[in-house]
Amino acid sequence: MALTRQRTERATAAGGTGGAEAGRGPWPVVVVLAVAASVTSVQQTAVLPLLGRLTAALDAPLTSVAWAFTVSLLVGAVATPLLGRMGDLYGRRRMLLVAMGALVAGSVLGALSTSLVVLVVARVLQGVSMAALPLTVGIVRGVLPREKLPTGLGVVSATMGVGVGGGLVLAGVVARYTDGYRPVFWVIAGLAAVATAVVALVVRDGAPPVQGRLDLPGAALLGGLLVSLLLGISQGRAWGWTSGRVLGLFAATVVLGVLWVVVERRAAEPLVDIAMLTHRGTIGASVASMLLGFALYGGFTLIPNFVQTPARAGYGFGASVLEAGLFLLPTTLVMIVVSTRAGWLMRRVPAAVLVAAGSALTALSIGWLAVFHGHRWDVYGATVLLGAGVGLAFAALGTMAVEHVRPEQTAVASAVNSLVRLVGGAVAGAVTTALLARDTLPHTTVPTEHAYASGFALGGGVALLASVAALAFYVLTREKA
Repeated sequence: MALTRQRTERATAAGGTGGAEAGRGPWPVVVVLAVAASVTSVQQTAVLPLLGRLTAALDAPLTSVAWAFTVSLLVGAVATPLLGRMGDLYGRRRMLLVAMGALVAGSVLGALSTSLVVLVVARVLQGVSMAALPLTVGIVRGVLPREKLPTGLGVVSATMGVGVGGGLVLAGVVARYTDGYRPVFWVIAGLAAVATAVVALVVRDGAPPVQGRLDLPGAALLGGLLVSLLLGISQGRAWGWTSGRVLGLFAATVVLGVLWVVVERRAAEPLVDIAMLTHRGTIGASVASMLLGFALYGGFTLIPNFVQTPARAGYGFGASVLEAGLFLLPTTLVMIVVSTRAGWLMRRVPAAVLVAAGSALTALSIGWLAVFHGHRWDVYGATVLLGAGVGLAFAALGTMAVEHVRPEQTAVASAVNSLVRLVGGAVAGAVTTALLARDTLPHTTVPTEHAYASGFALGGGVALLASVAALAFYVLTREKA
């Protein structure tokens, strides 16, 4: 049974290349998939430098507008395992095109939106595209020989981080020459449409669909518990942390979480394999990925807003949207450099050690800003370190998540790792926004310097925990080996 499933998955993934193996080799397919993953990642952060414009254009408070960022990660957390399973049933190429088609549709809707409700719906559609990463990883594993796999996985996984950083820069460049927020969505729609067309032309399916069913109850429960958790965190200050509504949301989170675990354990084909979530071969990668997701998205939420704060507030640089994006340009550039070397490093250094090192650099970069943020070079130096840390850690996480499981379990392990990273990022968006909204300057909605320092300190501390988790996992697995 396991051997048959293994062959089926390999055939499905390999079939995604079609003619690639027949003449031009697998690397063009890997490059196309890496670009697709990068494009789908752009939308994750492109709205962050625009939060100020969104609050003005939509006449809504920061805690409400922040959902335009958080909801995309929340939907991605559910869509990742759901479309991953649908990829097994109906073909990974087909589901990859569905995910990218949702990105195109959501981007067009966002460009046409005139209210927060419509914008949030647009971001829901864009969030579906986050399922692209595990789908591309599944295809790459089937087209590359074993000795080239670390390089391929490193490149594809790292492009997620490159896209995340690129979204910030893209938003800044477009906003420099346009007004409002809608032009950014038009640009993303164009990029997504081109990437979708290239994937449709280059990637091919060749394996028959696998028989099975979808775990829709599991998807509904997972979505419900995440909404309850994030809504409680984001509205805690406005409604009161001890109010009946907030406490009720947290209670609902616990109840839905317990029900979700029970349903997933009893399901014949669960949406998320709970055993894989706690598998001794993957738990280290899962914990590190969730904590790194929190640190990365927390940092990307804080930095653009911090540098855009007018200097009269006592801190900040009064940067434009473009300048805010340029502050994070070093992160994107360094990520690209690190990702190209990740495969070489992983052939010489264990993946868990690289994740620990990358997490430590991430902790240093974000933690630095908690103490030193009075000069522009403080921020530029931190974003250089952030690029090195996140690029290294995310590139190695792709291997760390699957290297200790059976071949037929790699797709499930990769999907679980993407899921927990998105959960960490979604929680970071809600927590960070709550921190900024809680501590503001008198008679204004501008966060205090202390609020930002607290947010940076929290992000740095969480990244440090990710480093400890990865290192502990390496020590334990090495001893057992």
